[in-house]
Amino acid sequence: MCAEVKRKINPNVFFAIAIILGVLTGYTQNAFLFRIADTISQLFINLLKLVSLPIIFLSIVSTAAGMENIEQIKLLGQKVVKYTLLTTILAASIALLLFIGINPVREIVQTGVDKMASHAEHPGYLSFFIQIVPSNIVQPFNENNVIGVLFLAMLLSFAIISLPSQHRSILHSFFSSIYAAIIAITRWIVAIMPIAIWAFICLFMRDLNKGLDVKSLVLYLTCVIAANLIQALIVLPTLLRVKKISPWKMAKGMFPALSVAFFTKSSAAALPMAMRCAEENVGISRRVASFSLPLCTTINMNACAAFILITVLFVSMSQGVVYTYPEMALWILLSTIAAIGNAGVPMGCYFLASAFLAAMNVPLHILGVILPFYTLIDMLESSINVWSDSCVTAVVQQEVSQEGAFAASPNH
Repeated sequence: MCAEVKRKINPNVFFAIAIILGVLTGYTQNAFLFRIADTISQLFINLLKLVSLPIIFLSIVSTAAGMENIEQIKLLGQKVVKYTLLTTILAASIALLLFIGINPVREIVQTGVDKMASHAEHPGYLSFFIQIVPSNIVQPFNENNVIGVLFLAMLLSFAIISLPSQHRSILHSFFSSIYAAIIAITRWIVAIMPIAIWAFICLFMRDLNKGLDVKSLVLYLTCVIAANLIQALIVLPTLLRVKKISPWKMAKGMFPALSVAFFTKSSAAALPMAMRCAEENVGISRRVASFSLPLCTTINMNACAAFILITVLFVSMSQGVVYTYPEMALWILLSTIAAIGNAGVPMGCYFLASAFLAAMNVPLHILGVILPFYTLIDMLESSINVWSDSCVTAVVQQEVSQEGAFAASPNH
């Protein structure tokens, strides 16, 4: 009976209750409650750090190990990966331009010469980039070096793809099982999130009374939402028009899948509906849809790349980290790689952003303040990711049709 009641109650109700209690607790200005909130927030941050690096490593490696057929990669995979990289890099680039233009932290980005004076005070990102090649496999995990973990994941991924199918199958089962276990732990962490939200909101109210700049948070949210909307309403429709595909027809046909992604906050959960809409409403062949959409659901995360870039820069710069323009541009590549490895599950982007920040030894309290707003952001991001998957799949269908590939019946 209790389990049935829990399933009927929307989790957002608990989030709303936690926010209200956090505001009320914060207004009491009770030092004892603040200490409890501080302890809970620190425990939750430690849990985020616990799963962050394994999520990055295992998501990328398990994705590569799942490539069961090299011929598939050569035929359709190259086209899917090409447009996935194109759209994801564009999303990250737009996010960076918006971040620089809006400048939510109100910091002056240094050009290079000024950086020398403050480098000793604020360690920049390049110190992590120098250590990109670790001396052993354990070192990057032990030192919380996310760049080294990314390097190991990409290196192992390329190695797995080159192996015979028998070995790839074994490794896929192995890494996918470990990844599933980490995701299970992540779900447990998400289950206690209302308690963490109470703690973060309570501390947010305390800091607000001390003069916290709420305007910066509003500008940050503006950056994230604007980057997502530009990608969804301008960039992706432009790609479709270039390929002589009607954006309106695509949006109308894929609307049921976009709705599922929005309310479940998971592009993976929307995959069955997306495949059905692509075949029945848009006219994409079953062969292309059954290959492209699952692959895109795994690697095509436009909105995630934008969120990671803006969030990492915002939180780290708010804590005094200083970047040059080349260093900020490097985050386009990093956020793209991280987004490609991200799983299409709720809060995937949030955990990836926390991994980068933890690796840079940046305090995560501001990330905790962002947490209550992330529920709505995640809904928007999930639907945009599915919209991007649909656009990439439609473009791939258009190209293979023009090239005469898979000339058989659309249902084969």
